[in-house]
Amino acid sequence: MVPFVERLGSANRLYFSSRDEHGRSVTGTAEFDPAACRVTRYQDRPLLEPGPLGAFDDSGAMGSCLIDHQGRKYLYYIGWSRGVSVPFYTFIGCATSEDGGQTFTRISDAPVVERGPHDPFLTTSPWVLVEDGLWRMWYACGTGWNLKEGSLQHHYHVRYAESDDGITWRRAGHVCIDYRSDDEYAIARPCVVKTNDGYRMWYSYRGDAYRIGYAESADGLEWERKDAEAGIDVSRDGWDSEMIEYPCVFEHGGDWFMLYNGNGYGATGIGLAVLESDA
Repeated sequence: MVPFVERLGSANRLYFSSRDEHGRSVTGTAEFDPAACRVTRYQDRPLLEPGPLGAFDDSGAMGSCLIDHQGRKYLYYIGWSRGVSVPFYTFIGCATSEDGGQTFTRISDAPVVERGPHDPFLTTSPWVLVEDGLWRMWYACGTGWNLKEGSLQHHYHVRYAESDDGITWRRAGHVCIDYRSDDEYAIARPCVVKTNDGYRMWYSYRGDAYRIGYAESADGLEWERKDAEAGIDVSRDGWDSEMIEYPCVFEHGGDWFMLYNGNGYGATGIGLAVLESDA
């Protein structure tokens, strides 16, 4: 689930999450060649495992994005814990590496973005950029739960936060991508790319099943949804014919690629798409 990539000169490191025999998510890596659409080697052990019993991430540590800043790597991840009145809680954690990404250590046993006045239910799936010393985060915020046809249904959309150090975050409840209709209840996993003329965001949105959406912004705060321009949809059949979600868009060798998941929220694997030329 939730693939993303780190550029290492001419090489690429693929980050992803899988689950152990207890259903807990762990974060792993592999060497990855986008041009050949090939994974060449998997790391033998997880890079990040669930936290201590009772912590916010004791039921899963799912990587979401990576920042390399002044020789230190910041791995922002989704911490999972089990609930009683609701099935789960998620909050945003951070682990750092001082050895080039070989090992990561949690900043704290507590989340860096937890529940608060503006995010009273859950926080999840962060994407971070650093611009002129300002750390900017786009993340999914829970807006509530409801009972639908006998099952509990979570609701979350995309909000915004800022920080001076990547650890302490300021939130004001600013919504970037909101629900488009009453049928839509989950908007998550934003991936933001800054370009010469503004910002582009790809994300997952869900009514009956996940699809990949797209939005544009001049400042990273006010966004216009243009889902029809996402550039990708489900296949006619096969591993990604029911749903597509959790996009990560990146440039490699002059081409733009998208990593994403398909049916079963990642149960069928990770896909790679390349942006077609207008020529």
